[in-house]
Amino acid sequence: MALALDDSRAKQPFVERGGRVRIVRLNCDVVDPWHGWGTMPQALLIVNPQATAVTANRAAAVAGILGTDVVETERAGHATELAAESDAGSVVVFGGDGVFNEVINGLRPGIPLGVIPGGGSSVLPRALGLPRRPEDAARQILDALGTGRTRRISIGRVNDRRFAFAGAVGFPAEVVRRVDELGREGGRRPPDRAFALTVARALMAHGGRLEPVLEIDGEPAAFALVANGNPYTYLARLPLRFAPKAHFEGGLDLVAPLHVRARAIPRLTVAAVLGRKAGGVLYRHDVDGFEIRCREPLPLQVDGEDLGDVAEAIFECERGAVSVLVPR
Repeated sequence: MALALDDSRAKQPFVERGGRVRIVRLNCDVVDPWHGWGTMPQALLIVNPQATAVTANRAAAVAGILGTDVVETERAGHATELAAESDAGSVVVFGGDGVFNEVINGLRPGIPLGVIPGGGSSVLPRALGLPRRPEDAARQILDALGTGRTRRISIGRVNDRRFAFAGAVGFPAEVVRRVDELGREGGRRPPDRAFALTVARALMAHGGRLEPVLEIDGEPAAFALVANGNPYTYLARLPLRFAPKAHFEGGLDLVAPLHVRARAIPRLTVAAVLGRKAGGVLYRHDVDGFEIRCREPLPLQVDGEDLGDVAEAIFECERGAVSVLVPR
């Protein structure tokens, strides 16, 4: 779009030429509330003070960069309430994947979302390409706010609970629960190495094998991983790409081993690290939804949050549901 305020040929303020609209004369001030310089909408900054990498000093630094005040969460579900009740022009969240999940479950339609890594894994901001250092991520979010640079992503939903990047039914959700049961020192979740050890212990508790315990639209499987993006998660700095074709602009991807033996774990892990499909696994790509029925109630998790046991899980995709603030 070209701006020519003194074009004497203009008879109308807006002239279309060659399929393009040019602004050639303005009789009044025109300010885009999202893109205009100096008119950037005030952001609400939600901070989880219990997240692994969040400190009072870091929260103050992030708030200073964004030019906004800190609103701390005080209890489980508080971030959902804060996002739902906010009248701010955008919402920025500093914390881990759990608080990101809470916010997308309260975010009002059309409100841009910024996520700043403050958790142990912080899968969502890392998958979106943001830096690990909170202050650097905050500067990129500020730049995105100033330019109106967003990316529309799809959001998953299971049994009416939204999720940003991943869900699981069965064994993987059981592992999440077992890690939570280890306790959180200072409110912080155990490090990634605890997950690896917990996987081994949980598999031993099942006798070293996982048999089919659920059905996906009638097809049997040992457990189910559901991805809304790639990677599915991280193990320290290592991305695990269980659903290598998944992407945030698409639908849901399903990965469901038919059965698992202890000796198959290395093969499945290598496939995830390399981003390749493994044998004996049911894959579905870019789907709008599916239904999982459990032979007995099984654990369900989304974005690393334990949602309890379920007899069925109805997964759906909300395509292009959320605009996220992204780096250049």
